[in-house]
Formats: sequence, C-alpha cells, structure tokens
Amino acid sequence: MEKLQVGRATLTWLKGGVNFLDGGAMFGVVPKPLWSKKYPVNDKNQIELRTDPILLQVDGKNLLIDSGMGTGKLTDKQKRNFGVLEESSIENSLSEIGLSINDIDIVLMTHLHFDHACGLTKEEEGSFIKAFPNSKIYTSAVEWQEMRNPNIRSVNTYWEINWKPIVDQVETFEKEIEILPGLKMIHTGGHSDGHCILVFEDGEDCFIHMADLMPTHGHQNKLWALAYDDYPVISVHEKEKWMNVGYKKNAWYTFYHDAYYRAIQFNEQGEKMKAVERNRYSYE
Repeated sequence: MEKLQVGRATLTWLKGGVNFLDGGAMFGVVPKPLWSKKYPVNDKNQIELRTDPILLQVDGKNLLIDSGMGTGKLTDKQKRNFGVLEESSIENSLSEIGLSINDIDIVLMTHLHFDHACGLTKEEEGSFIKAFPNSKIYTSAVEWQEMRNPNIRSVNTYWEINWKPIVDQVETFEKEIEILPGLKMIHTGGHSDGHCILVFEDGEDCFIHMADLMPTHGHQNKLWALAYDDYPVISVHEKEKWMNVGYKKNAWYTFYHDAYYRAIQFNEQGEKMKAVERNRYSYE
C-alpha cells in the first residue's frame, strides 16, 4: 500500500475496488484525441478507475476518506454495466497495518454516490449493518438530504442500503467544518449538489483532496468536467478556485479514482514536482 506524509498527516491508500467506465462519460465534452493523451483507454473506450479509500492518520486519530465500492452489494448486471473487476477489501487492508474497522474514528464522505458510499454498510445475516461501528461520518447537509430523498437523476446512485443503517452516525455541516486542527471539509457542489473537498494545512505543508472535481490526474484542466456532473459549470469554477489555491501552496493533490497516481504535488505553474505512483498489478 502506498503512503504519503504531509506535515503531521500520514495518508495510506487502501484497496476499495476497481471498475472500468466509458472514457467519454468521464471526460464529458472533451474530444477523445485530447483526453486519451492524458489517461489510458482500452479498446472498449473504457478507462480504469480505482475506488480506493484513503486512511488519514492525524493527531492519533484514524480517519477514512470515502469508503470504497463495498462487497457483495452489486448485482451481476451492475458489475457488468459498471465494469467492476474487483470489490473492496478494506478490512484486509487495515489488518495489514495492524488496524481493524473498529479503529476508524471518523469517515469523511466527499459525497454519497454508490462508488464512494457502498463501503459504509455491509451485509450480515440477511440485513445491512454499519461497516465502521465506532466512527462518526461527516458529509454536507445538502448531500445527506439528497441521499435520503434522491431526484429522478440521482435515484440510481443514492441507495437506501447505504444510508439507513448509519443514520445515528452521521453529522452534517453547511459550508465548511474543521474536523481536526488544519483539516477542513468544504462544500463545493458541482459533481453533486452536496459534493465536498478536503483541505489540510500544517505550516507550509498542504494537501487538497478534490474528490470528483478532479477524479484523476487526467482531469487537471479546469475546463474538463465529467458528464456525470450534475452542475458542471460549478465544477469548473470550483476546480479553478482550488487549483489556484493549491498551486500557490505547492500542495499535494490526492486521488480516490486514479489508477496510476495516488498523489501529485504541483508548483505555482501547475507543473508536476513530485508524485506517488500506484503499484499496479494485473486483473487478468
């Protein structure tokens, strides 16, 4: 598992699953000859996307950024449609570093689409229960509202089995909240109405988790928004804002979906300074 140290924060990428989605959908109106130079595509026009939660350890607390694809929740049809080749193995990942699901203090949900939220619950004896029984779960008030009352567009990604068992764990906020000193969760909207990013600052050290405003390194261009975005113009403006903020700080940008990079540090010109590459392995 790959690790990154940013100030007093340690980030470790866990194994949350992998799927293959249509590259055109992931890059919206951007022509394929442009985006395919930035991110590899297969002969079915699909790109590989991880769904790997990040274990964030700060000040003696164990936090999880999003929760993975889950295990045993997808039908064969859903696996086929979403190109799922691997489901989550979070418990095994945690055990490799001497932790268990009971050690997770806080789960930070950037948004609650199924590929981020399926890992919040698990099936046991025919019913769904909490996956992280001792944790608080933070998400924006807007996102939590839509999770429980999805609209005609979002009903296929906000699932009842992912929220009903965790109602008493959830804490919401409006615009932003400081989770721990230097660690903020900020409501941006864009990808979903309640979408959030994470910003951590410790002196001169900084990382920004853009979540699905910039799901992979190939989405660095501020104008490249997903066809999946509910409010793409907001995505563009928020990406521009937070890329400018991060560039000035030489911030690390961390990824949940990227199959090739875990994190990249950019300079003031937006050029790559350092990177944490993912250790890849074959699914064949």
